[in-house]
Amino acid sequence: MAGIVKEILAKPIQLADQIIKLSDDSTSYFRQDCSELKSKTEKLAALLRQAARASNDLYERPTRRIIDDTEQVLEKALAIIQKCRANGVIKRVFTIIPAAAFRKMGNQLENSIGDVSWLLRVSASSRDDEYLGLPPIAANEPILCLIWEQIANLYSGTLDDRSDAAASLVSLARDNDRYGKLIIEEGGVVPLLKLLKEGKLEGQENAAMAIGLLGRDHESVEYMIHAGVCSVFAKILKDAPMKVQAVVAWAVSELVEHHPKCQDLFAQHNIIRLLVGHLAFETVQEHSKYAITSNKTNSIHAAAVVLASKSNEKSVGGNKPVDYDDEKNGLVRHPAGNKHPNQMHSVVTNTMAINFQSKPKNSNVTNHHHLQHQQNVLLGGASIKGREMEDHVTKAYMKKMAARALWQLAKGNSSICRSITESRALLCFAVLLEKGPEDVKYNSAMALMEITAVAETDSDLRRSAFKPNTPACKAVVDQLYVIIKKADSDLLVPCINAIGNLARTFKATETRMIGPLVKLLDDGEAEITKAASIALTKFACTDNYLHINHCKAIISAGGAKHLVQLVYFGEQIVQASAVSLLCYIALHVPDSEELAQAEVLTVLVWASKQPFLQHEAVATLLEEANSKLELYQSRNARH
Repeated sequence: MAGIVKEILAKPIQLADQIIKLSDDSTSYFRQDCSELKSKTEKLAALLRQAARASNDLYERPTRRIIDDTEQVLEKALAIIQKCRANGVIKRVFTIIPAAAFRKMGNQLENSIGDVSWLLRVSASSRDDEYLGLPPIAANEPILCLIWEQIANLYSGTLDDRSDAAASLVSLARDNDRYGKLIIEEGGVVPLLKLLKEGKLEGQENAAMAIGLLGRDHESVEYMIHAGVCSVFAKILKDAPMKVQAVVAWAVSELVEHHPKCQDLFAQHNIIRLLVGHLAFETVQEHSKYAITSNKTNSIHAAAVVLASKSNEKSVGGNKPVDYDDEKNGLVRHPAGNKHPNQMHSVVTNTMAINFQSKPKNSNVTNHHHLQHQQNVLLGGASIKGREMEDHVTKAYMKKMAARALWQLAKGNSSICRSITESRALLCFAVLLEKGPEDVKYNSAMALMEITAVAETDSDLRRSAFKPNTPACKAVVDQLYVIIKKADSDLLVPCINAIGNLARTFKATETRMIGPLVKLLDDGEAEITKAASIALTKFACTDNYLHINHCKAIISAGGAKHLVQLVYFGEQIVQASAVSLLCYIALHVPDSEELAQAEVLTVLVWASKQPFLQHEAVATLLEEANSKLELYQSRNARH
């Protein structure tokens, strides 16, 4: 950096020296004006040499901008001085330089003096909180110099000064997207990451918040990725105080939300594992793959945990993945089974007891102490020393942000979803849905929605993550059912979507989800009604092997009359999904008496003539459903 700055300063210093030397050769007519320019140039040259001596401390971005402008001013000043030299009678007689040109040149030199003086002050390591003011170069864009000043503080200030500078950048980035762009362009990311690694608690929080706010588009996130944000975040999530870790988890969610292509880069730095560890801390015990195995005993213990888990799976119905797209028999119990939704505590207790079985018989540690110790082991691979001493608010905020980050990381990414579900994250989400604060519940529900959305199209993930009779899957389905049945929560839509995504995994006799979803078709809120109709469509569509069973269950729950009302009188965003669902029911159960009584054929004929329902897929469905119904119900419809 010092060499670059000296190279930048070399030419303007040479120009200044040349101006000073040639000023003495000016004619008597211009001598006074040239003398004034010489005086100002000498001041400027002294400042430029001072800057060269302090090149190690100078902040490069404003240095380049200011020195470039200064160089242009000095070139213009040199051109004027050369015109004033006494090089012959004719030139002395005919050279005319307006007085205004000297005044303008003098003002420009004064501005350059002010700019270089400000640069030296802003780059000084200790300024005693003096107000620097704005340099002349900031006349047209004052915010740029404010950003320069704060970034200079990040480079050369004390830890407290750097924390204050990061807080100022947080305010600027939050206020205006353009200011965030300027912070990145002017080199603010590198010192922010350095503060995040080295600063005090408040400084680290401010730095993490600033980085999260700066990542508002994919170009900005790409820049931060190249600057090393992934490795810094991984280090913080492993070792830093929980308050800082929570802000970093939030920042991860922001960067991934605005640039999903960076999901795998974060995963490569073990961010998934670390976030799951935070989610599992004091929630449920994490999978042994995330436990610290510092010695052989721990490794043996981890293996015993895995074996015990496999044995338990076999004892409750086998660990062979079941997907009704493949098995086609409907004989294996669904993850939800006939389990009562209030038995979540038993599910968690049983799951933790599996691991407890692996405790050596000759251990003198009490059962309670052993379980407590297991809960306090870092399950994400990070040190949790002192973490249990954090206040409840901080712990809850950590879980909220860990869930939010996992939600964004899971979106549309099969490999990350597989990493999440291979841990005990699903069980964590289920427990948090039941007992967590509202914002933690919401982020958990959104994470489950995204994971199940990927599983819907990824059969391998669906079979491995949501196979029947596993405690985690049972717990998740139970909690989704409770929320949908109560129908009084902000979690309703993501939970409805998650159940719809799992529609292929439900067995023929597992109909408890159908009734609550049908009931929601009569909900007055369009978003909820649409989500319910889409979820039911996933049960009723032809791709679902048990579509006939599910269609009959929808009819038995009174779905036909609700759908007729929605097609005729529902909001436009609901009508298309209602028509699709009604078409699938008509295709698969065309001889239903309930459909005949509801005059579904008449409804579908009417729908086929509506311009807003002429989407290609819907139009094809309507045509097929009408043809099928006419074979069974045309006489009833005409009657």
